[in-house]
Amino acid sequence: MKILHIITRLIVGGAQENTLLTCEGLAKRGHEVILLTGPSEGREGSLMQRAQTSGYRVITTPHLVRAPHPWHDAAAYFEIKKLCRDLKPDVVHTHSSKAGIIGRAAGWHVKTQDKPIVIHTIHGLPFHPYQNAAVNRLWITLEKWAARRCDHIITVADAMTMQAMAAGVGDGRSSLFSTVYSGMDVEPFIHPRTDRASLRQQLAIPANRFVFVTIARLQPLKGHDDLLQQAEALFAAVPDAHFLWIGDGVFRPRFEAAIRAKGWADRFTLTGLVPPERVPELLPAADALVHPSYREGLARALPQGLLAGLPVISYDCDGAGEVCITGKTGMLVPTGDATALRAAMVQLAADRTAASQLGETGRLLCLSRFPAAVMVEQIEAVYRRALANPRP
Repeated sequence: MKILHIITRLIVGGAQENTLLTCEGLAKRGHEVILLTGPSEGREGSLMQRAQTSGYRVITTPHLVRAPHPWHDAAAYFEIKKLCRDLKPDVVHTHSSKAGIIGRAAGWHVKTQDKPIVIHTIHGLPFHPYQNAAVNRLWITLEKWAARRCDHIITVADAMTMQAMAAGVGDGRSSLFSTVYSGMDVEPFIHPRTDRASLRQQLAIPANRFVFVTIARLQPLKGHDDLLQQAEALFAAVPDAHFLWIGDGVFRPRFEAAIRAKGWADRFTLTGLVPPERVPELLPAADALVHPSYREGLARALPQGLLAGLPVISYDCDGAGEVCITGKTGMLVPTGDATALRAAMVQLAADRTAASQLGETGRLLCLSRFPAAVMVEQIEAVYRRALANPRP
């Protein structure tokens, strides 16, 4: 098959890692893969170098930008249509909301004898309860419109399918959706290249600390403020508690100022931005993963922590409950209930043997669901079913 993938930008993020692993895996399975992407700039980092050295063709365009821009959006639409006419792909597979809307429209309206099938992956819905009502309605309208212009929709969690259908996306057709969990290279998490003692020494984390790690950008709706709000009470209940925050973002200066003002500099370790391959090397320093995000598809941080053998604590956000299972792999608490989040952290730290057992159970669960090869095989099966039943 010839497959054209389209994504807005290649920053360091879950949707981008998913897309690159998909491209890499499909190319290794003998398919001709082309990736179209827009500018990747800013403090989120870039995965462009990895994409350009992974065995498939990468095309960049200045018009595929994240923010709404009538001129750039129209230019991207016509550029994608021309690419489809020139390349004649069997499959057009779009990722992320902006690229998904423009790419689905362009791929669907290509006027060639052999039209490509159009597939879209929902990594996280663009509409959510925390945005302006008018913006929310606009995104729902656009997603409903775009869903009528594709052959199939892949979601990274069952929760994404349910939320999309509840909003009317796909006109109530459950057959339009398939869940394919976001795959990853599991081996570095199972067999990390770093050991706990030397890593803690490197990070200046005392050996006797109980470390709660968070992997997320330091930006709105990721929940770091909730952790700061509960930190004083947590330290009173768990005197050896320590936070390890992996990620960077616009809130970092404010967080660092607040930590210094409270005198907690020896209780927090902020790594800043790290490349994805560095994440499994850092996790042996931790005892548990806490993920207080208010919205996600299914955060890759949760299976990453579980694959590393860490119990997980998460807000009951979108697909989190599909891997963070209270009493089995960790503890799930109501979204936004910071007090319950802290109570869960205290409970895990109080019974460290039980916490370790939760992590081991989670590791086995994620080993069956999240290997990149499993994801690629399932996506390829979606393509073959869609090709066997082309649209009228």
